Amino acid sequence: MFAWNEMIFLQKLLILNFIVVLLHQFEEYSWPGGFPAVANMAMMSSEKPDRYPLNQNSSMVANLLFAYVFFLLPVFFPGSIWLGLAPILVGSIIQFISHGIYTNIKLKYFYNPGLAATVFGHIPIAVFYINYIVANNLVNQWDWIWAVVYMFAFLVLDFYLIEQKLLSNKNSPYPFDPDEMKRFNVGKKLEMSVVKD
Repeated sequence: MFAWNEMIFLQKLLILNFIVVLLHQFEEYSWPGGFPAVANMAMMSSEKPDRYPLNQNSSMVANLLFAYVFFLLPVFFPGSIWLGLAPILVGSIIQFISHGIYTNIKLKYFYNPGLAATVFGHIPIAVFYINYIVANNLVNQWDWIWAVVYMFAFLVLDFYLIEQKLLSNKNSPYPFDPDEMKRFNVGKKLEMSVVKD
């Protein structure tokens, strides 16, 4: 906040993208919340949705790495375009595919926790960022390639290997609270979607 006027334009966009990912996580886990149920019940059809494959510990570790390494690190290296472009692409394209298309199809509902931050935060920032780096000839073919490679490598490491393999456990001692699992009424939405079919 105190260094805002000293930051270059790309740093400002990257710090805003970091802030939006924090809001995204707040939307998923706090208000309206319900993402643990969305992930474990709708996306993965878990037998133990309160703790498998996502549990409080795996979600905390993966989301901290995601926010503070993947989204915040580029703020300190704005000249490394590929490093900043990767979270820009994740926030806009990957999150929109996940929240705007895939999850809405699974829930048969027009909204899910995380979609608002994606549509009103990540996508506009991505438009400004990509327009700026293209208009000012700051990006080249290799930046796009490295951004995509880094993006997929990080997503696989963080959300698949760490969150769903290393830290997942059907008998996890870190279940989500029953109140947390009831947020956004995911169970009822899934029941209604089955009835409609």
